[in-house]
Order: sequence, then C-alpha cells, then structure tokens
Amino acid sequence: MEIKTLEPKALWSAFDALNAVPRPSKKEERVRQFMLNFGRNLGLETLEDAIGNVIIRKHATPGMEGCVTVILQSHLDMVHQKNETTMFDFENEGINMRIDGDWVLAEGTTLGADNGIGVAAIMALLESKDIPHPALEALFTIDEETGMTGAKELDGSLLNGKILLNLDTEDDDELSIGCAGGIDTNTTYTYSEVAINQHWEVLKIKLRGLLGGHSGMDIDKGRGNANKWMARVLWELKQQCAIQLISFDGGSLRNAIPREATCRIAVKNTSEAISVLAHSMEKLKEEYHRIEPDHSFEIEPVVSSGDALNDDDCTRMLNVLCAVHNGVFRMSPEIPDLVEASSSLARVIIHEGRFITQSLQRSSVESTKAEVSMTIRAAFENIGATVEQSGDYPGWQPNRNSRILRIMEGLYKSMFNEQPNVKACHAGLECGILGKHLPGVEMISFGPNIRAAHSPDEKVQISSVQKFWTYLLETLKQIPQEV
Repeated sequence: MEIKTLEPKALWSAFDALNAVPRPSKKEERVRQFMLNFGRNLGLETLEDAIGNVIIRKHATPGMEGCVTVILQSHLDMVHQKNETTMFDFENEGINMRIDGDWVLAEGTTLGADNGIGVAAIMALLESKDIPHPALEALFTIDEETGMTGAKELDGSLLNGKILLNLDTEDDDELSIGCAGGIDTNTTYTYSEVAINQHWEVLKIKLRGLLGGHSGMDIDKGRGNANKWMARVLWELKQQCAIQLISFDGGSLRNAIPREATCRIAVKNTSEAISVLAHSMEKLKEEYHRIEPDHSFEIEPVVSSGDALNDDDCTRMLNVLCAVHNGVFRMSPEIPDLVEASSSLARVIIHEGRFITQSLQRSSVESTKAEVSMTIRAAFENIGATVEQSGDYPGWQPNRNSRILRIMEGLYKSMFNEQPNVKACHAGLECGILGKHLPGVEMISFGPNIRAAHSPDEKVQISSVQKFWTYLLETLKQIPQEV
C-alpha cells in the first residue's frame, strides 16, 4: 500500500508530496517555494514575510463568515538524523517511507512527521472544497528545529486571527497549553598537542545504538547520552591505565539526545586497557539493560595519525564532561510529572587542538532556566573555556481559562468518551515566541501520536492521524462567533 492511499487521503497525499521535498533546517528554500507554489496554484492569497515564513489565507465557508479567524500553524523544517550505516543525502533526497502495521516510518532516517503531519493537515484543509471552517490563516514557519528563527522574526502584522492552533504535539490525547523556553550553551577550549608516544597502540572506540530522541520530551526517560557514556569509560580508563586521548566526536544535533560517539586513544598496554574498558562497558550494560538493550561498544586497533592531547588538558576535559549536568535538573512543583528544567550535552568534538561542546538548557520558568544555564557555564569556565550562550527564547505561560481550551476539552470528552490530558510540555514549542508577536491570541497545541521524534526510529501512528484529523475538523466547526 502506498502512503498517499491511507485515510484520510487528502492529508497523507499532502504528507507524501511534502516528504519528497528536502527540508533541512536553515536550508528551507525548496520547501518554502513548494509551499508558495501550493498556495498560489489553489488561487489563495499567499505571501512570505521578510524572514521566509509562508502565510496562506482562505475565506470562511458559507455560514461561518462571522466566526473568529483561526491561525493554523506548523513548521516546515525537519530534524535530519540517520543511522550510521544508512546512505542518504538529506539536502537532495526525499524521505523513503514505509508502512509497518499501524505505523508509518522511514528507511533508516528521521521521518519528518515532526512537524510534517501538521503541515500536511493544513495543506489538506486549504485544498478542501467541502470541509466547514472559519476564515483560515495558514502559518508555515521556518527553522524551528535549530533556533525557532521563523517564530522569532515573524511579522505579526500580517496575521489577524484571534485563535492559534499549533499542530506540533506528539500524543493524541494531549492538549498542550504551555511549554519550556530554552537557551544554547556553546563552549570552546584550545589545547596544546603532543606526539603520540612511541610503541603505544592506537585504539578506536565506537558507541552506537542508543535510543536517542528529543532532548526535551524524552529527557526524563533515563536514556543514555553517548557523550556522557564515552566520557565515563575514558575517565575510568585513565584512572587505571596510561592513555593519551587523540580525538572525540559525539552527537550531532543540539536538540537530539546523542546516540553515537567515537574516540581514538593511544594506550601503553593494550590488553590491560581493553580489559578495563570491557569492565566499564559491562557496568553500563547492567545499569541500562531495561532502557538501552540494543547499544554496542566496538574497540579496534587503528593506524596512528595526528597528535594527542597533553595529559593536563586531557584530565581537564574528561573531568568537565563527567561533571557537567545532563538530564533533568528540576521537576515542576506546580504541574505533576512535568520536567521544569533540564540540560542535554548534545555535541562534543575534540580534534586538532580544539575542544568544542554544544548543549541546550530548557525550562518553563525563566529563573530556573537561568540557573541551569549558569550551572553549565560555570563548569566550562572552570577549565578556562570560552562560553557563549545564545538563542534564548521564552516559554509559554499556560492559560487554563482560554475559550479554545474549554471548547476543545469539552469536544474531546464528547467525541472520545475520555478526559484529555491538558498539560504543559518540556519542549520548545513556537507558541511561547509567537505569543510575543500576536498579543491576545489564544493558543493551543495538539497532534497525533509520534514516537522517537528526532531519531531514525521516528514513526507516526496511522489510526492516531485519523483521530487527530476528525478532532481538528470538529474543532473548526465549533469556533465561536466574533464578539
């Protein structure tokens, strides 16, 4: 069965067309043009603001002209992650999709259901000729995944809607009414190199197969962080064996929990070093056997090349990588089971005289966001690293009394005979930023079941997309009249 033949066909056909267009963050020229052509070919008013967000307007259907205008919002870019063994060019190839039972997934890469399903739902509504709806303003933002640039630079004067439906939530029983803000911490340290000791053997250590996932939504699941694991085994090795660290390369994207890491070391006694490493790796296997059952460490001798870190800097770097906070920093005292603040050590590079890290701190409370980012800054400044913090964006303060929440909460109960899960999420939804440009606009976020977003295991549930679609259509029917 082809993806575009699934129900609802209009949505899946739009998703199939969208996923044929490469759309990496910060390189969205083709998908922006795709969306501009899509709106204009429908004869709808279609425009682009200065930063590159696309806005498409559609008049209300007969009988709904007096209703509040609704902004339907999703982001065009997607996270690009692939398995190491997968050959794929994200900048020039469309996503290869397949159906597995009740799920759609990709062949060894991220699927782009985050936020492609939301985009496709909006496209299906814009194309529709028989779906009742109020006046719609479709807002397709850019660069959500690597900086929320589109939301930050939005020209709010181009929008008139008073209700915004953000279609970027990943559990179909959830209504999101708040989210975390975030800040990036990037560090750089310059070190001096020394020659690899004569007659020492060089080993390459490779960690692969961790679950990874979204560094906000999945941060409380106890998953392994490849950078922290690799730093730990190297630190333990250095306590017992003579080693030289040559290079370290772990993680990829700032907002994904790192799944893989590789390092090269020189060792004086190979058999002793391998024995110590095997012991450390076995301990990790025991500690995480329920959470990370499929990870693997590989150790192989390689031909020596380049130089190594001097011993003092090696100690400093392994110490800071082991010491720096990673994971949940604080749980919310106000909202049950909500992570309030966290940090994820997303990227580590040690190569040719430079030690570089990238991490992302999140919090729904500005003061604890400042605290956790201070904690990370202080750790790296203690070793003399240069620390730059940027990309600061606000959280979204929940409004439990909004009209749209009352409408959608009641509608969910009547349609599905259960209470929706009204909550704030520990992720950087665009709503917090959009709210600054759209004062007074009521916002809510919802979507279908998407699992393992930001990883090659990403998948979206077919039956859940059907549920999400019918819920979205009923919600549009219930939009109130202008006061």
